Amino acid sequence: MPGSLAGLGMHMAAPTETSVQPGEAAPALPVEQLGRLFEADRVPRYTSYPTAPHFRPDIGSVAAAEWLAALPPDQPASLYLHVPFCRQLCWYCGCTTHITRHAGRINAYAQTLARELDLVADHLREPVPLAHLHWGGGTPSSLGTADLATLMRRIDERFGFTADAERAIELDPRFVSTELADCIARIGINRASFGIQSFDPAVQRAINRIQSVDTTRLALERLRSAGIDAISFDILYGLPHQDVASVLDTVDSVAALAPGRVAVFGYAHLPGLKKHQSMIPDELLPDAAQRLAQFAAITERLEALGYVAIGLDHFARPDDPMARALEAGRLERNFQGYTTDRATTLIGVGASAIGSFKDGYLQNHVDLQAWRSAIAEGRLPIARGLRLSADDRHRRAIINRLMCEGRADLGAIADAHGAAAIAPEPGRFARLVELGIARREDDVILVPARYRPLLRLVAACFDRYLAPGQGRHSLAL
Repeated sequence: MPGSLAGLGMHMAAPTETSVQPGEAAPALPVEQLGRLFEADRVPRYTSYPTAPHFRPDIGSVAAAEWLAALPPDQPASLYLHVPFCRQLCWYCGCTTHITRHAGRINAYAQTLARELDLVADHLREPVPLAHLHWGGGTPSSLGTADLATLMRRIDERFGFTADAERAIELDPRFVSTELADCIARIGINRASFGIQSFDPAVQRAINRIQSVDTTRLALERLRSAGIDAISFDILYGLPHQDVASVLDTVDSVAALAPGRVAVFGYAHLPGLKKHQSMIPDELLPDAAQRLAQFAAITERLEALGYVAIGLDHFARPDDPMARALEAGRLERNFQGYTTDRATTLIGVGASAIGSFKDGYLQNHVDLQAWRSAIAEGRLPIARGLRLSADDRHRRAIINRLMCEGRADLGAIADAHGAAAIAPEPGRFARLVELGIARREDDVILVPARYRPLLRLVAACFDRYLAPGQGRHSLAL
């Protein structure tokens, strides 16, 4: 069989008194011990493979035009719109954003965004309907209700939507007025995501984000009154001053507001890449063992409250579409994280936006002036990209299944790609097997549920681009 692992020469570590053989279960190790072992490991988040640091400047607007023209009009696509503006800088933030309240600057951005939508649509053979739309940022609502409505009309005119399309927007709960809630409901938004991070006042002061439970509740009530019931919350662990008691208090407050989904992300401290993060002193951050303890406590509490654990860091109520997608084996992962979106094409518009196509990835200029200039000249504003090889697609499928399901059938995936099975990097994988974090049963790689926080380490065993000690990735824990 093309997918068989027989003869691949996986060089496992020689058995010792504590080692386990393929297929055997290793004893569970305490959180503190794992934290010490992996406290310095840095690996990608694997919202794509290969990951964005490997994009190249020689893949640009020519490739974008080619890939857009090749899109079949009978296959729905997805659209991501990036709005890089916020009113205030949160010191933990890793997004591409600019702090401004200048209405003229924001309106000019909205007008350029409309021109980019037209430019993209002009490159299509025929209009491609959208199955999923996601407004991200920054704070997309900083555009204001008039520009949001104008842009949504443009999207509807140039693309259209499938009957069951999800239209999502990220919101800052501190700035959700009744007018905004009514507007986004009127233009068809049917899912909203709130950044919560933490309700602990000490943590909020340390990250420069003051947001009370009452403020969040009021924003939520306004959305629900407008008819938007699909709500997602984001919370962070690993922030300054956080401990287990702090994160559990936040979880309990979040659960009382009853969102359908909760995403639980580990704070990525990369002050070398995001200079404002230097406002958070290193010595205030919990270590790897403490981070793992926080995540374990959050998981236990959310599951006790009836949420289903999904992939690396998501939780959803059993009747939520994401929980149903997991149960049916239809969960996916893309640049927005875990998703129910099954479209194979993601079109990114706006400065820094990333798109995903059958043949590869594309990223717009991050610099606002470069982005605007390209569009003014009638060029798709692509700064860099990556054309996928057959090996990239094969490894991407393995990593995607590991990240979504905690298991990957290497033989079945190899058969689907008409290739020989790809074995994990032997030294890295042997270490994880030795610790019980991963195991192999014939052609299947498995990650026990208790080690969900370590999925990225297992996925990294299939990443042929990953070099040791790369500082541009976040800590594995």
